[in-house]
Amino acid sequence: MESLAETPWDVTISGTGLAQSLLALALSRSGKKVLHVDQNQYYGGSEAAFSLQEAQDWATQVNEEPERFPFENAIVSSQDSNGVLASRAYTLSLSPQMIYARSELLPTLVSSKVYRQLEFLAVGSWWIYKFQNDTTAEQGGGFMYRVPSSREDVFADDFIGVKSKRTLMKFIRHIAKQEAETKPEDEVPDTSFSEYLASKFQLPAELHSTLLSLALSQDSDQQTSAAFAVPRIKRHMASIGVFGPGFGSLIAKWGGGSEISQVGCRSLAVGGGVYVLGSGIQSITPAIETEPGADARAQVRLSNDETFQSTFVIGSDWELPGQPRPQCDKVSRSIAIVSDPFSTLFPVTADGGPVPSGAVVLFPGSSLGQPDDAPPVYILVHTSETGECPSGQCVLYCSVSIPGLKGQSLIEDAVRKLLESTPNTDAKVLWSLRYTQLGRSADGARGTQPAKLTMHPNNVISFPPPSLDLTFDDRVLDLVKEAWEAVMGDEAANHEFMIFEDREGAYDEE
Repeated sequence: MESLAETPWDVTISGTGLAQSLLALALSRSGKKVLHVDQNQYYGGSEAAFSLQEAQDWATQVNEEPERFPFENAIVSSQDSNGVLASRAYTLSLSPQMIYARSELLPTLVSSKVYRQLEFLAVGSWWIYKFQNDTTAEQGGGFMYRVPSSREDVFADDFIGVKSKRTLMKFIRHIAKQEAETKPEDEVPDTSFSEYLASKFQLPAELHSTLLSLALSQDSDQQTSAAFAVPRIKRHMASIGVFGPGFGSLIAKWGGGSEISQVGCRSLAVGGGVYVLGSGIQSITPAIETEPGADARAQVRLSNDETFQSTFVIGSDWELPGQPRPQCDKVSRSIAIVSDPFSTLFPVTADGGPVPSGAVVLFPGSSLGQPDDAPPVYILVHTSETGECPSGQCVLYCSVSIPGLKGQSLIEDAVRKLLESTPNTDAKVLWSLRYTQLGRSADGARGTQPAKLTMHPNNVISFPPPSLDLTFDDRVLDLVKEAWEAVMGDEAANHEFMIFEDREGAYDEE
């Protein structure tokens, strides 16, 4: 095999996270000489998916080398004293994200011809943990309440009073309006979501968190702005029925974003790209001199001491040397394998609809003994149909926007309450991975500024920190397109971004 130094590389991509892998896909038909490296021995970056042993190894590495990862304080716990959990029977995602049917990612996967390598499953019901009558978190007595997200759901609901149903229907009709029909008086004011619901629709406070769950906000309804929540609820409603009755969001089988990352990397490999795992970029030295008319190429050294020249170097701040760690938000996350399929969380939500493989459960802060304005705990529940665990079990992906021990304590409390809600009194957590993830909040949340690329000297480009959103952030595609345009230069005018013809004689990118 030729040494890397023998090739004048047009682009070096550092890291195989979702943004870098989508860029690899975008460049897979460009004719550019692309080198794709990763300091890790696995694909996926912050979206990686692991077996149990791989997760243990990853946790050890995160704690020993925290400067290398957008993660901290990883701890593995196992209740499987008999050793019956087979490591390879699991594929657990570090950053599970749902994909709405209206997301720009799905048509991009179709137009780039890689959709045939992916399988998507439906996310069905949204649930919220509520209390009967005047009971409290201290008194117990909570139950799982299925969130109505359509007119039919509202009419069939036995929990909401008649007056509340009328106000809720008013809100749903408002959300369902097409953008063309929106009038100036319908514009969302700069106020909290709870104040907006109370003042404009007279919705009672007990429904505020219920509707907030559809926005997937990781702040309370008092701390979430209406301008953030309303468009996201509109996206939720508009996505239902796009690909089939009764659901509007999807999860990628076999590891979520990790599977999409690997599809992008395979496409670049088919297109002639070269991959080097286990070697990150150690240094980047600007080019001193170039031939007349030639592109300036920086000198790049890998951690295995190989050196080469590259016109562009693109990665995140964790993969590019000399870049300070960016300012990040932090969330507590955990992955728990439980000994129950939680079948009651996965009803078919419409006639002719599929049996869902994912469900969303929200625990308001108040349901966990916290103040009303405390952030909620979300649990994304995945069945064995996702390929992530064996039959008879499920995987709980938990998240709360409070880092550290307090956040993990709230997650443990929420998981305990969820286990108590199942008829199976023997249900328990068999294995768990707890960690803190660093990244950026969803655009528009907590006053977060929109994510953007950073253009450094010498054609070095860095992606922003990974998104902490619970659903795929379409802004990632915008960032990938910006990076692609920078690489392509004037040639971008002659190519359509992520629109490819089928490769001759093949139906997929194998």
